[in-house]
Amino acid sequence: MFRGTIIALLVAVCLGSAGGEAALAQSKKFVIAAPGIPPVFASAILYVADKEGFFRKYGANVEVRPFETGATASRAVISGDIEMSLSPTALLISQVSNTNAPVVAVYGIVSSDFLLGSTDPAKTACKDVQGQAVGVDAIGGARSIALRTMLSGGCEGMKLEDVQQTPVGSNVAPALIAGQLKFGVVHLDDVATIEQQGKKVYTLVTEHKANPNGHYLSFIVRQDRLRDDRDQYVRVMAALIEAARFIRDPKNADRVAEDAAPTGHSKDISKATIKPLIDIGYWSADSNSLDQGRIENMIGVVQRTGSIQPGKTPAAYDRLTDPSIFRDALALVERAGK
Repeated sequence: MFRGTIIALLVAVCLGSAGGEAALAQSKKFVIAAPGIPPVFASAILYVADKEGFFRKYGANVEVRPFETGATASRAVISGDIEMSLSPTALLISQVSNTNAPVVAVYGIVSSDFLLGSTDPAKTACKDVQGQAVGVDAIGGARSIALRTMLSGGCEGMKLEDVQQTPVGSNVAPALIAGQLKFGVVHLDDVATIEQQGKKVYTLVTEHKANPNGHYLSFIVRQDRLRDDRDQYVRVMAALIEAARFIRDPKNADRVAEDAAPTGHSKDISKATIKPLIDIGYWSADSNSLDQGRIENMIGVVQRTGSIQPGKTPAAYDRLTDPSIFRDALALVERAGK
């Protein structure tokens, strides 16, 4: 009863109060980090929420700010410099387990579209990457974490130390196109970009195959800020739910592709990328995508691959997540639609 009353009041304040635009202009900026420069395509949900007016609809004064990697973004959340980041779940697990970082996940993206690819037709098997330079974002970044998972889970007998990680930020695809690298950890949209330039990408292993029950990305926030300004986080999450619904409606594909322009892709490539990502579970509109089984599986992977320090206890699922934000945001969206 009490929560329902609060949600009803939030709807009234966000959607129907006089002077709402003035209040929005004066409210504190809520900064969300988009990983990568340019941002990875998973960040499209942030740009859709911004450009389609969903943040404004719920009275949230949001700035979407690109960061070099999801790792640097997560550190900015931990230090209190920003309010939310889209960062690797494996990184969240290690940060909380190793240092009790004061952050939790409120929403997620379950499946990874990462693959270890080669542009050399003579080098298309796991054994061919032994000792070779492999393009990643940063040491310990999302692509680096994915590479560790793919090698240990998909290339028998191999480990991360068997290759030379080459950090190039978000420029793995350009490095492959230019011939500076022959191997790289890439997204599906990277593959489309590379092949549009006339180079074929050969898949050595996918992260989904190496760890089919894993968990890819989490929207992380500081616990104290969540406690002190909970209604703001609920409103931001409500806007993301509306953005997810917008993305998942096929008739909006052209608009979504246009909104996603900050990710650096052409409209055609962005439009072609949307459905394959939805098909593997991106941008859920009816679930927080913080599946307990998947995250607990990921905890095991992080521990087995050595990312949790000796003597440290792996963080439990309940410590890593707060499902109540999505629950209340979904109720806010439903009430706003009536």
